[in-house]
Amino acid sequence: MKIYTKTGDKGQTSLIGGTRVAKSHLRIETYGTVDELNSYIGLIMCQEINPHYQKLLKEIQDRLFTIGSSLAADPEKSNMKIPDLHDEDITLLEKEMDEMNEALPALKHFVLPGGNTVVSYCHVARCVCRRAERLSVELAESSFVEDKVTIYLNRLSDYLFVLARKLNLDFGTEENIWIPRI
Repeated sequence: MKIYTKTGDKGQTSLIGGTRVAKSHLRIETYGTVDELNSYIGLIMCQEINPHYQKLLKEIQDRLFTIGSSLAADPEKSNMKIPDLHDEDITLLEKEMDEMNEALPALKHFVLPGGNTVVSYCHVARCVCRRAERLSVELAESSFVEDKVTIYLNRLSDYLFVLARKLNLDFGTEENIWIPRI
């Protein structure tokens, strides 16, 4: 099977269900941003971090493919069975954050991205996740988006922030806190 089809050479692509849309369509931008996020999650996962985090990040990548599938489907024409998110997917992120937070010092300042490379990757992924969330909210204003997609992305960005803080702690790296000039 060839990877190239040449069907997108004029700036159009197909949604699941066959609808052709511009590659600049908000739905394409939204699931493209989820794909970008998934790539950053892969980058974090490949770092020398606790295997528990690597395993969870692999599961997160799977959920992001689920979200991408949902966003890539034409809500009016697709009859294809698409994987779906479950409440437990969101609860898992919350549980993991709660466990990490038990070991973290109280948050008394805003945290600037940085500390070490893997922590910085977490912050980049968090920012991309927030963008994906904003795009999914915008898309939901004009087209169907499963509610759990936006909720999951919201929780995932929080998870990535807490993971960044926890990795700083695990590596013994001082948090990069913001002390405003006054």
